Amino acid sequence: MASAIHTLRDHRDDVNCCAFSATLLASCSGDKTVRVYSLNDFSELHFSPLSGHGYGVHWCCFSSCGNYLASCSTDATVIIWSMDTGEIMLKYEHPGRSPVRVCALTPDFSLVLSGASDGTVALWDFQSTTLRRTGAVTEATVAACSFTPCGQMFVTGCTLGDLKIWDLDLVQLHTQKDAHDLGVTCCQCDSICHIDGERVQFRLVSCGQDSQLKIWIISQHAVAGCHMQLLHTLKAQSGPVLSCAFSSDGQLVVSGSVDKTVTLYDASQGVLLHTLSQHERYVTACAFSPSLPYLASGSMDNTVIVWRLGDGRSAEAPAAVCQGRKRTGHSRLLVSDWAEEHVAAWLAEEGLEELVSAFKSHNIDGPELLSLTRDTLARELSIDSVGLRGKVMRKIEELRAALVGSEAPDEFLCPITQEVMKDPVITADGFSYEREAMESWIGAKNRTSPMTNLPLQTTLLTPNRMLKMAIGRWRATQ
Repeated sequence: MASAIHTLRDHRDDVNCCAFSATLLASCSGDKTVRVYSLNDFSELHFSPLSGHGYGVHWCCFSSCGNYLASCSTDATVIIWSMDTGEIMLKYEHPGRSPVRVCALTPDFSLVLSGASDGTVALWDFQSTTLRRTGAVTEATVAACSFTPCGQMFVTGCTLGDLKIWDLDLVQLHTQKDAHDLGVTCCQCDSICHIDGERVQFRLVSCGQDSQLKIWIISQHAVAGCHMQLLHTLKAQSGPVLSCAFSSDGQLVVSGSVDKTVTLYDASQGVLLHTLSQHERYVTACAFSPSLPYLASGSMDNTVIVWRLGDGRSAEAPAAVCQGRKRTGHSRLLVSDWAEEHVAAWLAEEGLEELVSAFKSHNIDGPELLSLTRDTLARELSIDSVGLRGKVMRKIEELRAALVGSEAPDEFLCPITQEVMKDPVITADGFSYEREAMESWIGAKNRTSPMTNLPLQTTLLTPNRMLKMAIGRWRATQ
């Protein structure tokens, strides 16, 4: 099911967390650093390690576009790093200067959430860097937090064992008492949500000191409120489970444990698929790649192991399935950013599996693919069939023609128009839309979110300047 393909040994202390973007892998450690690697060859980026924290770094996560990385530390701060330069973009100091154990970003990167040892959370507005809300959510330590797929709610887990669901005003919507005996260690919402009329439904995976991994179904209804139902209790590991994650297509769940193992499950059936036993100490972190069939695990043995899912499947899913725009892993990237693996996946998708070996042997990546001609296909790749060369060139021409439209990252597209936004604005549902489209939506007397169908608390539209800048940079590359 999975095989180790690379081991990273750069950290000098426990690895506390690891995270993927479409092209990068990040890890953070008790050695006060965050390290960032390219998925092309697992080489460390020129600006890595990132050394802005004064104490151990507990958690890290990428923005959905992959341009930014958030990290948090015992030094009571959350830092937002640019993945273009490695520079510190923003730094948030948790109220009361309590050690920050975990942080999270909304899907549209409009809000930053931090959870601390004193039982409080802080919700920051990314654009204005202002503190939007803060308050106590438990009498114990906040050990886990995750935004829901729609970004309008978040889940917290604490060392007392409770899971709680909150709205963005810190109004408690639901409490699952004693979800994990002796404490929750990690939780993550599935990126896929299902909308049925006024009901939004999604899954949550959680783990704890009780040596159990649990999968829940959470339902939010405009009238009936929020409910949480246990779907699976998984007990394959013999020690406390310290980390867990969904694959981005929602089909797999991974967990890491004190028993030094990494376990893979079928998320729907709750069936154990594989146990990986290569770490020498506690497994403290695990994450799936959103674009490649990779899994990463981090450990107190100071290493990060990258595993390839053996059946070649990608863990990819749409960045927001609610938008109804499904895209495969390679298509979330610009063709010019494709690695050899993305080209191979594209060939397979287009029914050109027979050419995968030839393309790999010639190290054809995205830029090379776009530069191919009929002559180079015949002369360098030895494709003798005129018909086959013609088919390949037609597919490449389609990529070139679609470069500006379909290659745009999902987060640059308005959920209403499905076009690249010119003047993005943030609404009360936490999503970004094209201003003109949202004004038309509201002008038609709609007072619900186009994404979640839940009521909008306000119709105020806030310019998303960071997203507009990101779109501008992307357009400049076209």
